[in-house]
Amino acid sequence: MSSAQSQRLPALVLGALGVVFGDIGTSPLYAFKEAFAQPHGLPLTPDKVFPVLSMMFWAVTVIVSIKYVLVMLRFDYRGEGGVLALLSNTLNLVRERPRLTWAVSVLGIFAASLFYGDAVITPAISVLSAVEGITVAAPGLTRFVVPIALVILVGLFMIQRNGTAKVGALFGPVMLLWFFTLAALGVASIIQTPSILAAVDPRYAIRFAIEHPHWTFVALSAVFLTLTGAEALYADLGHFGAKPIRYGWFLLVFPCLMLNYFGQAALVLRDPEAVRNPFYLLAPEPLLVPLIVLSTLATVIASQATISGAFSVTQQASRLNYLPRLRVLYTSDTSAGQIYIPVINWMLLVAVLILVMSFRSSSNLAAAYGVAVSGDLVISSVLLFFAVLFGASSKLRLILPLLVLFLFLEVCYFAANISKVFEGGWFPLMVATFMFTLLTTWRRGTEIMRARKDSMTWDPTDDVDLDLSDVARVPGSAVFFSSSSVGYPSSFLHNLKHNKVVHEQTVFFTVQFDDVPRVLDDERIELQKRPRGVFRLTAHFGYREDPDITRILKLARRKGLDIDPAQTSFFTSKPVIVSVSRRGVFGWRRSLFGWMMQNSPSVANYFGLPPNRVIELGSQVAV
Repeated sequence: MSSAQSQRLPALVLGALGVVFGDIGTSPLYAFKEAFAQPHGLPLTPDKVFPVLSMMFWAVTVIVSIKYVLVMLRFDYRGEGGVLALLSNTLNLVRERPRLTWAVSVLGIFAASLFYGDAVITPAISVLSAVEGITVAAPGLTRFVVPIALVILVGLFMIQRNGTAKVGALFGPVMLLWFFTLAALGVASIIQTPSILAAVDPRYAIRFAIEHPHWTFVALSAVFLTLTGAEALYADLGHFGAKPIRYGWFLLVFPCLMLNYFGQAALVLRDPEAVRNPFYLLAPEPLLVPLIVLSTLATVIASQATISGAFSVTQQASRLNYLPRLRVLYTSDTSAGQIYIPVINWMLLVAVLILVMSFRSSSNLAAAYGVAVSGDLVISSVLLFFAVLFGASSKLRLILPLLVLFLFLEVCYFAANISKVFEGGWFPLMVATFMFTLLTTWRRGTEIMRARKDSMTWDPTDDVDLDLSDVARVPGSAVFFSSSSVGYPSSFLHNLKHNKVVHEQTVFFTVQFDDVPRVLDDERIELQKRPRGVFRLTAHFGYREDPDITRILKLARRKGLDIDPAQTSFFTSKPVIVSVSRRGVFGWRRSLFGWMMQNSPSVANYFGLPPNRVIELGSQVAV
């Protein structure tokens, strides 16, 4: 590591505390108490406290510390992490196996869909669990928990439009204080009951699983709550890098979390009545109100990180052609990752409010929470297994038995959570099914449209060979947007048919989002010069990049294409779905695709073209 990188390391670790560890860092608010919450939890007896705590310790150690921090952070894709990056990496390795490619694609898309279920539940359960602290301080205020949580959540989603760059500077310091507080509360309790440290011994968990398999299965869904947010450690790899995440986890987050869980367990051994809310009852009475305030801030930060993650995943899905173009607003002049997508923000808000008003407590939401995250973890292990199996490195294949262990444990967690599908687990599955339908419908619809357009308009091998010698030429430049890098854009053909003119400088412009996070400028554009002033320009962007047309034209100028955007006419076409009459079993998907297409932003808005220089031509397409 260079000296400059060493100097930046503390700042990166501090930044990661708020963005990467916010979700998993607030799990102590509800995870331990849910293991013994009635009527579905375990009966609270000392012989069950040690096994449950041992399961929690080893679950976090194996799944988070070993799988995510030590193993998965090594599997970046051009510096990026997250399920879509892992999907891209795996697809590259299995592309010569069509059936496996299809299976991997479906798994990856469903994992991304499950994330939206997580994005809805995280703000709801986190804020509710924090606000529930007022019932410990003042039991008579119980009826105000839900209204206060709703106000906080509405405020959180309302500020998204303004961005989080300014308040984001406070995220790291607040979470640093939060983790120190977790550790301090835990240590104070452990000192009073040091025997609880014996739960580090995995034999407590193993013996309990052998002697009481039914109770173990019941406990697993609560134990899994200690892992919620683990996927963020991999998803934010591109923002912070592996080293800051590893340092932050092993030096601060992991020990602080474990000290707090052990402290809660020690408390319920001394006072079984404390199981109703062991986290808040760890605090001395004079510090209870400040702890409630700090908990609320921490859960808001955790929720903010999840909401931002939903924006990022949506943008990536759009760039990979699983969703239509969406209006994306950049809320920071310095950070490209600070984005805001209005339609996703308001959809999440409505879903979160419905969730809070329906379930009304963190305990009721706990059953719903685990399904989405455990499904995500299982799929990530499957994708990772294929990435290692078909990868070039033979040394990496030595970890295949370890991956099998991860998968076995995660399948157990998923089975325990899916058993609660009627207690709330149906909600994230419903959200994931809805998003999976949208993602696959758009992808399939655009593939059909492109195939029909290619077959009817031209032979791709002919490329540009239309005789334009007898067509009138008009001065100036025109850019015609095309979805394909061969043949003629439909907007050009419509203009030629109706206006019977061709500009002196005509550019067929195609934007392609490659299956990589970012593209180097040296590989950014392809420019082909054709006879009679015709150019074909293809621009490549990664799915984490903003399609900057001005930047593309500057790069094209270096290769001989001189265009002034202020003096250029931009021709676009927007397809209109005219036939969805072939109903069949899946006819409704044609209607859905047509609705998505008609409500997607125009090319002009998406690429930020000068409004007074854009001409939009319609074309009818039957799907």
